[in-house]
Amino acid sequence: MKRILILLAVVAFCPGAATHSAAQDAAIKLGHINSTQLLSFMPETKKADSSLQKFGMSLENQLKTMNAEYENKVNEYKRDEASMADPIRSAKIKEITDLEVRIQDFQQSAQESIQKKKEELYSPIINKADEAIKSVAKDKNYTYIFDASVGVLLYAQDSDDIMDLVKAKLGLK
Repeated sequence: MKRILILLAVVAFCPGAATHSAAQDAAIKLGHINSTQLLSFMPETKKADSSLQKFGMSLENQLKTMNAEYENKVNEYKRDEASMADPIRSAKIKEITDLEVRIQDFQQSAQESIQKKKEELYSPIINKADEAIKSVAKDKNYTYIFDASVGVLLYAQDSDDIMDLVKAKLGLK
């Protein structure tokens, strides 16, 4: 009985504490979106994919040309090695070794170029999607928007899927 009276006294003297917490909980609005899926709906992504693929193919074709040249030089060296004078043999080995180095340098440079091109092509698209998500979140008074595509969030209370709202903001069907 004594405990009940103490509890009632605490509630009577601190009525704002209980309602304040409930009011805070009611004000939190959660939403989620799969950003990877959103990007796949955007026509700009398809264009960027195509452009990046063409860029990669041009680099790959150049690498194939260099590899064919390397194979030809190695085959020529193997075929004529027995009849070559030492200075010619040394020059051919150096030529083949230099070409190997050029191929390795090209491969590294190509990878860096592809990464740079990817960032160049996709950054504006990602920024556009991000701005649309933030705009929807502000317009609809969301407290938090979680990205369901990342897979880091292990548990959350029910939240609204804002995919349709963001697609509408971006003019997508």
